[in-house]
Amino acid sequence: MARGVDEIYVAKGKKAVHVDLKTSRPGKGELLALLLGPTGGLRAPTLRVGRTLLVGFNEEAYEQILK
Repeated sequence: MARGVDEIYVAKGKKAVHVDLKTSRPGKGELLALLLGPTGGLRAPTLRVGRTLLVGFNEEAYEQILK
């Protein structure tokens, strides 16, 4: 999922973690820790908008990306 996107927003509780893949490329383990839930599946909801990936639900991130 992370291939072909330039940035990822991951909801963590009440805040969102932003990863800019154009400026820094985290390791595979770090990306998997962000994208996978406790059961090992992709965290839901997951939405790709252009070259941005939204993982989990964070209202502020959704408003920013989907405006």
